[in-house]
Parts: sequence; C-alpha cells; structure tokens
Amino acid sequence: MTPQNADAAPAPAPAAPKTRPLTGEEYLASLDDDREIYIYGDRVKKVTEHPAFANSARMTARLYDALHDPATRDVLTTRTDTGSDGYTHKFFRTPRSVQDMAEDRDAIAEWARLTYGWMGRSPDYKAAFLGTLGANSDYYAPFQDNARRWYKESQEKVLFWNHAIIHPPVDRHRSAEEVKDVFVHVEKETDAGLVVSGAKVVATGSAITHFNFISHYGLPLKKKEFALVATIPMGAPGLKLICRPSYAATAAVMGSPFDYPLSSRLDENDTIFVLDKVLIPWENVFLYGDVDQVNGFAPKSGFIPRLTFHGCIRLAVKIDFIAGLLAKAVEMTGTKDFRGIQSRVGEVLAWRNMFWALTDASARNPEEWKDGALLPRLDYGMAYRWFMTIGYPRIKEIIEQDVASGLIYVNSSAEDFKNPEVRPYLDKYVRGSNGYDSVERVKLMKLLWDAVGTEFGGRHELYERNYSGNHESVRSDIFMTQLESGQLASYTGFAERCLNEYDLDGWTVPDLDSFARLRKGTGDFLNGA
Repeated sequence: MTPQNADAAPAPAPAAPKTRPLTGEEYLASLDDDREIYIYGDRVKKVTEHPAFANSARMTARLYDALHDPATRDVLTTRTDTGSDGYTHKFFRTPRSVQDMAEDRDAIAEWARLTYGWMGRSPDYKAAFLGTLGANSDYYAPFQDNARRWYKESQEKVLFWNHAIIHPPVDRHRSAEEVKDVFVHVEKETDAGLVVSGAKVVATGSAITHFNFISHYGLPLKKKEFALVATIPMGAPGLKLICRPSYAATAAVMGSPFDYPLSSRLDENDTIFVLDKVLIPWENVFLYGDVDQVNGFAPKSGFIPRLTFHGCIRLAVKIDFIAGLLAKAVEMTGTKDFRGIQSRVGEVLAWRNMFWALTDASARNPEEWKDGALLPRLDYGMAYRWFMTIGYPRIKEIIEQDVASGLIYVNSSAEDFKNPEVRPYLDKYVRGSNGYDSVERVKLMKLLWDAVGTEFGGRHELYERNYSGNHESVRSDIFMTQLESGQLASYTGFAERCLNEYDLDGWTVPDLDSFARLRKGTGDFLNGA
C-alpha cells in the first residue's frame, strides 16, 4: 500500500523563533529576584526602589529602551547569529568583517552617550566576554556546550552581567593556597554542580545586573579548587553583596539633581562579592580544575582585546563630555581667550583625539581569529590601557588648575535660589562672565564638580587609573604580549639589521663605500682628491 500523501510536498520547516532584547520595563522587573544586598547595616528589600540603586537601574533601563527606539535601533542593533531570527546589540554577536567592527564601535559609543560615558559597566561591557563564547567555544572543553548556550541566551536577551575576578587584598604575604578561607574556591563537587565559597574584588555595578561572571586574573593559580570560570545568577542562595557607601543615596539626602547631577543617577556601586557555599550548577561552568586552562583564560579567550576596545570607546565618549564641560566653564569664568587656558584645553582635546583614534585603529585593523571571526587589534587596546592611567588624571588636573576656585565658589543647594532673602545676592555676586546668570553658572559648576571633585568624581579617577589592571601590570603586559607574539623579536631584528651593515673595518654591505683610500691622508680627503 502507498501511504496517504506520499507524493505531497514536505511540510515547511518551522520558522526560527523571533527574539529580542529586554525592554527597560522588563529589565527592571527582572531585578526583583530576592538578591541579597547589604548597605548601611540593612538588607535591601527591593533594589529598584532603594535610593542607592533606583536611579542607576533606571538609567540602565534607558539603554534597553534605546534598543527598541526607532531613533537609535539601527545604530545599536543587528540580527542575531544564533538562528533565532531576532535582533541584538551589535557587540553581543561575533564580528566577521571590518564593517562589523566599525558598527560595533558605533553601537558601544551610542549607548555610552546615553549615560554621558559614566557607566563603565553597562551591559555591553561584559559582551566583551559573552561575544567570544560562540567563536571560541572549543576553548572551554569539556564545557563547550555551556559556552554556546550562554552565547545564544545572552545575545538574544542582551543579558546584563557583572564580573568578579580579583582576589581580595587580604594576607598578601601568603600564597593563595594558604588563604583558602578567603579566596574563591570549590569546597565540594556534587552531581548537581560545584559548591563554592570565598570572596572577590570588586563586583562593580553587580546589584543591578542579572549574572556574575567569576574568573581569575592575577598571579597564576596552582591548585584545582581555585581554577574556576563560571556564571552565577545574582539571586543565587548564598551569594551576598556588601556595598561601599552610596553616592546616589547621599545625593538624595544632601541635595537634589541640580546639586549632584551625576552621582545621583550614575553610581555603579562597587561591592564586596561573597560566596557562602553557593551551588553552581554544572551547566553554568565554563572551566574547572584545569589550572593551565584557567591561567590562560585572559590571554586566550579573546576577552582582553574586546574589553580594551569597549573601554577605550566608553572613555572617549566620557572625555567628549568632560571637554564640553571644560569649554563652557572657561567661558563662564571669563578665561577662554587666555593663551595658557587655550593651550591646556587643547591638551584635553589631544587626549580626546588620541583615544578616538585608537578606537578607529582597533576596529579598522582587526586581527583574524577563529573561523572568520575578528578581534580588535590588541596592540592598540594595550596602548589605551596605559595612556588612560595618565591621561584621565591629567585632564582632571587641568580642570582643577584652570577652573580653580570657580568649582567651589558656589552656594550650597538649589534651595538657596528659592529663598527670597538670598536670591538677590546670588544673582549679583555668583553670576558668570559672558552673560551667564547665577543659576546657569552654578548649575554648570556643580556638574563639573560632581565629575571631578565629589566622592563620585574621586572614585572615577581611581576607576580610570585601575580599570584594566594595576599601573605596573598595564605596562608589563604590553612587554609580555609583544614578547610572546614575536613582535619584540622583530624590533630587535630590525635594529640588528642596521648593526650588521658595518664593523670595525667599515661597511659590510656592497652598495656603500667606506672611502678607505681617502682616509690615508686627511688633506686629500677634505680636498676631495
């Protein structure tokens, strides 16, 4: 017998599911997972309503909404490469052309502009790692399927990850193995996963993220129980965040958005990241137990070239913002036409131009990587790591030097302008030059002071100095990277080529003349005989 419909056309394959990033509202709702956060002696009941975190979470929600906004969606998003027929932030997918790289740069910059460059740990920051999991999944064997799954899920939803990778500065005179009670380590292996305890420094922005990425960066590990790269949901039982003081909460109590326009909404609270017997399921493990594999994660995963690419772009946007504030400040203080002032504003612009040039060079001269995937050129990323440690402090110094007392010649609060007894004095004595009134002048100076002089501003200088490693490592890493790649050998070879063209007896190459015959008599030589 012939089966019914044997000659019929095969049923079409089911359409790939359409996926999309979270919206801002969905992102805020996703943070309500009973995560364990402590600040000022209390446990936070709801992170999106607490004054330490609420406005930072809402600024992050702006980023998610921009992925759906017709005015910004084309710059920010592209189709997924996971087969989902959806779209994602461009930096979450694997770039395979210079055009992809340039578009990644523009998408990172567009998002950074929504926070004026002040949120260094925005969701696309961790895409520096997440975007490598697809192209480089084999590095994570035998957990390569986990890498592919997280590549797909994080891309399709644009998940927000933080990271904790540095040992706490505790008992540094002892080896990591001797400080087992402090450093993150695996206590037990079970059928369900790994039971992990210990602490890490410092999980920036972690209170308003979805997942933590736990790894290691620093002195090489030696024992299996410390060799772990994995992810942990922020609501995992036993995961605790102990926060530093909140600049946002302080701003809410002590002033208004007029007085603290940055710290009141862009504070990425840095936390002490504590694991107390946290179960990490096997499906959330990327590397475990292989000491060499974990020690090689930073240089071999593709994370560092993408991290420095993102960091340089975000810093360039931030300096655009700061340069604009400085230019307005010297106009308001009446010094914009002084030659010395112009020269130092020019120096700030030179730093700005250099960082943007590094982003362009990294994008348009990428390195070939895995199966057609590309990485930003590491040489330029490593240069950014060093220049930022001196460039940002120098810019801050110029502002403090040239805006000077103008930064503190301000009244205490926006409320002063509402007092009819005080307002006339403010209008007369605190107005700016070049036609700026007192409110305009104080508003700008308070913004600039929040950028460089408040506790928030001071934290940002510390952040930029140490963003991608301590000041010695960012220098020695340049040396070690080029030593291992063979680039340093090519430089010495270049110098040796010159050295080999002459010796004690003269030139050793046939196309140059030592004029040995003329040196028999100085007079003949000088006379051209």
